[in-house]
Amino acid sequence: MQKPKLINISKATRYQNAAIDYYMGLTGSDYLHYGYWEPLPRSDEELTLTRLRAAQEAYTAKLLSFIPEGVKTVLDVGCGIGGNAVYLGSRGFIVEGLAPDTLQQEKFIKHTNSQVPFYLTRFENFHTSNSYDLVLLSESSQYIAVDDLAQGAARLLDSGGYLLLADMMRSHADYQKGIFSNCHVASELQAALIKAGFKLIKTEDISTHIAPTIDLCVDKFRTFGLTTVKYIADVVAIALPPLYSLGHWAFKRWLEKPIAEGLAARAIFENHLCYSIQLWQLSKGV
Repeated sequence: MQKPKLINISKATRYQNAAIDYYMGLTGSDYLHYGYWEPLPRSDEELTLTRLRAAQEAYTAKLLSFIPEGVKTVLDVGCGIGGNAVYLGSRGFIVEGLAPDTLQQEKFIKHTNSQVPFYLTRFENFHTSNSYDLVLLSESSQYIAVDDLAQGAARLLDSGGYLLLADMMRSHADYQKGIFSNCHVASELQAALIKAGFKLIKTEDISTHIAPTIDLCVDKFRTFGLTTVKYIADVVAIALPPLYSLGHWAFKRWLEKPIAEGLAARAIFENHLCYSIQLWQLSKGV
């Protein structure tokens, strides 16, 4: 059997993939997305995993509220482990999933009971004779170049079809390095979509409604992740001092900065990004 080709991805994207693995292990959820906290928690309320799972259900319902009447067929690009596909399928939509990740493929097929077609490919390389009423990119737009995203969506949609985007976006281009730097600049994404023949139908900034998830993950990592790392380091320092010295050097050299960025994720998000849901329509006749 031929081995799948390796896909070259950026360091920022690899950091986010590592965060996704942590997120899946932390939540045990059927969804990979940040969720939609409504009502917003008070400052004195505890953020729990149970409330996060409720927020994730609410997020998918929020996406559904953006889908226009008459839409039947949906291509879920970057479909994760199938949470959105199952939710939409249970509400009468004909859904197909697409992602380049074999781990997500395995979980998607299991979660959907093999009832939803899955394509193991990058969006840029996806070719089909099918066309769709709506292309969904829920927290997956950041992995696709803006021109490939806009032109690929236009190619896959029927005339008058829709593109539904929900993702973090950079508010300006000055933020170029860091854990969220692979997110698209909002103005650049908008320009590419307009050039490809799309018009913006509806948009909503839900930044404040996803921010509690960032707080929850940072808090859990600080409480459990860093505490565990410190315990292991203390044990190694006692049992194998030379190995501890090497590990301490490696931590300072490669891990200290990304961990510090992770702990500052809420401030970075508020200063440089927003989270937007956008419904675009491909102009008829394009």
